Order: sequence, then structure tokens, then C-alpha cells
Amino acid sequence: MTSGRRRTVALVVCGLGWLAATGTASAHGGSLAGGGRESLTIPTWLFLSTGGAAVGASFLLASFVTDRAFIERIHDWGRPLSGSFEGILRLAGQLIGLAGLAAVFVVGFIGPTNARTNLAILLVWVGWWAGLTMTTYLVGNSWATLNPFKTLAGFLPTLDRSYPARVGSWPAVGGLLVLVWVEVVSPLADQPRLLASVVAGYATVTLAGALVFGPDDWFAHADPVERVFRYYGRFAPIGRDEDGLRLRLPGMDLSTPRLVDGPDEVAFVIALLWVTTYDGLVTTPAWRDLTTPLVASGVPPHLLYPVALAVGFAGFLGVYRLAVRLSRDMSDTYLTPAVLARRFAPPLVAIAVGYHFAHYLGYFLVLAPSLAVTLTSPFANPAVVPTVDLPAWFSAVALASVIVGHLVAIWVAHAAAYDLFPARMQAIRSQYPFIAVMVFYTMTSLWVVSQPEVALPHL
Repeated sequence: MTSGRRRTVALVVCGLGWLAATGTASAHGGSLAGGGRESLTIPTWLFLSTGGAAVGASFLLASFVTDRAFIERIHDWGRPLSGSFEGILRLAGQLIGLAGLAAVFVVGFIGPTNARTNLAILLVWVGWWAGLTMTTYLVGNSWATLNPFKTLAGFLPTLDRSYPARVGSWPAVGGLLVLVWVEVVSPLADQPRLLASVVAGYATVTLAGALVFGPDDWFAHADPVERVFRYYGRFAPIGRDEDGLRLRLPGMDLSTPRLVDGPDEVAFVIALLWVTTYDGLVTTPAWRDLTTPLVASGVPPHLLYPVALAVGFAGFLGVYRLAVRLSRDMSDTYLTPAVLARRFAPPLVAIAVGYHFAHYLGYFLVLAPSLAVTLTSPFANPAVVPTVDLPAWFSAVALASVIVGHLVAIWVAHAAAYDLFPARMQAIRSQYPFIAVMVFYTMTSLWVVSQPEVALPHL
């Protein structure tokens, strides 16, 4: 066995060993809104290895059953959609976005202080980050129109300074990590006034950036939220090309060349994948058990969360870069590691989609009735707001979405390999390290989804 293949096998073995060491997995419904989530307890090694095996088997099926002509038919399928009312819809979307931002400020600052009855809290977390984000990858990217910061920036003058090319999208990478860290460690989901203040601060930074560099450059490169929705939208069945709106198969647009162009954009895709994993990881009993002795020994609790965020991101990025180097060795290609890294990063968006759906679907369904009530009476403070009790079988939806996201990622990576390499076996060999990494990502995501949720420890 070559050293490259030994390292590939080591990636999978390490992932299996680390995750299996946690004991048993309690598959649960995944509602972040609280409540008991009881279901059948199964051995972790069996649960995770089954998910990893499904990913590996799908790779074998895609590799030896499909050919280039079949892949091209799948990825080229599409239907144009009429854009007769596009101007009206754009105006309506901009007005809705501005109204939503105004509601966050007004109700956040002077509305009810109870988080469960405050429209600002429910609108941001349930309506926007859970609901709107899911529609972005399930339907299409409406945030490009709804974005109130972009709308406001269009009315402001601009200094139109040249955006530094060497900076690229690194501000978006750092911004995404910081935003998720703030979301995790601060009580943004409990204190409406704090949430409104953070949104105001974000608006100040965003509009200042658009004022200096111009809205087009700022939102194209530096704004993390705009980039999150842009990548999620490339998974959606409705997208835009040079001819207007087009219906396509979900996920197939992720194989488009130059969708990711540069190490900064590769890093952003990895960050997008990692932050949702991190958001779930820090609410697991394993994280609590790991950090309790550290805090007891004198480590500041607030230091643990940013360190874990940075270390985890570096780990995910390092594993991906290792896979890139191994892929180049195994495929025996003249293509540089940078080219392979850019080409095979977009499929990871499908994994992020699957995990986001698993992480937030239950949260959205549980609290959607509460959002509906507060929309009709934003300044009321009822003693009881309606919620939904999810059935016990709902855990299967979350777990299945993780698997489906990884299966789509494998297919898209397979299509990209066929596009890059002229020989069939060369394309297949290039995928071995990436499949090992995807198996690792799969088992990590499944393990996090399968754990019972606990309150953030030490905060």
C-alpha cells in the first residue's frame, strides 16, 4: 500500500475511532426549542459506520455505474422560468426586507422583553436564520433581493475606493466565524435589546464598507451573510444564469467551474461547513464533559468557545487540504493542489445544506406558530404562545437529511472529477481521499445530530 493510500485510510480510521469512543448514540428529533427528545438508543459504532458505509457505497455506485454522457444529461437538465413579474417581485422583496429590519429595531428595543413573545427574536432566529435559509437551498436565493442592508446601501453615496484584491473574501471568513461565536456565547436568543443592538452594529459595519468600497464589491467579497446565502442558493432548484431564472436539479449547479475561485473562498466553504457543526457540538454532553475539568482547573470558560471554534475550523480545513494533496498524488495529474482545492470545495456546500436542514428544521417547526402570533400582535405579551410537539419519528428526518446532503456532495464531486480528468480511472482515483474526508464529515455530523441537547456549559 502506498503512503498516500495509508494516509487516506488513516483519515477514516481516526474519524471512526474518535466518534465511536463516545459510547452510544441517542437518535432524537433535534428541536432546539427544548423539550425531551427520547428515542431508541443504538450503539454509536453501528449508527456511524452505517452512515459512513452509505456514503462509501454511493461513491462506488456513482463511479462504476455512470458514464460521462449520463452525468452531462443530469447536470445540463433545466427549464427556463418566466421573468415577466421580476421587477415587481424585486421591489416587493426589497420593501419586505426593509420592513423586517425596521421590525427588528422597533420591537427589539421597545417590545416585550420575553424572548418567546418578542417578534425581533422570533423573526431573526426562526423566520430568517432557520426559515428563510431553508427556503434558500430548497427553493432559491431570495436574500439577494430581501437583503435590507444592500437596499439601503444602494441609496447611499459611495467613495468607490478600489477593493484590495489581496484581501479577497478573507473578511467574510473571519466575519462568519465571529458571528457564529457571538451567537453561541451571547444571549442573543434571549435578550431582544441586545439582539437589536448587535444588528445595528452589523448594519453600521456593512453600510460603512459599502460606502467606502461600493455595494457591489462589498457584498460580493466581504459580507459574510450575503456569501452564505449565495452559496446556499447554488444548491437550490431555482437559480439564475445569463438567460434569467432557470429550474434545475437540486445541487447540480455546485459542479459549475470557478464557483469557488481562490484559497479564501475555499476557506469560506469550509467555515460554512464547520460553523453549523460547531453550533451543535457545543450543546452536546461530550462537550460539557470535556470542558468541565478544564474549567475546574482554572481555564476561563469564555476562552474555551473561541479556541474550539478556531481549532475546529483549522482541523476541518487541514483535513481538506490533506485530501487535496493525496488526490493529486493518486490521480497523477499536472493540476496544482490549488486548482483541485477550488474545484472540489463546492460539493461541500451540499453537506452544509444537509446539516443545516437537520439542525434547524425541528427548531423552525416548533416555533413557527409563535412567530405567526407575534407577527399579528408584535407588541402583545401573551402568557402562552403556541408551539408544535414533534413526533418521535421526526429524528429520522434529521438523520436522513445529513445522509442525503453527503450523497449529493459525492455525486457533484464525481461530476467535477469527470470534468477535470480525461481518463475514467484517473477521475475515480482522484476521489478516494475526498470520499474518506466526506465519510469523516458524515460521521461527525451524524454524531452531533444524534446527541441529546444540553444547555451551554459554564456560560
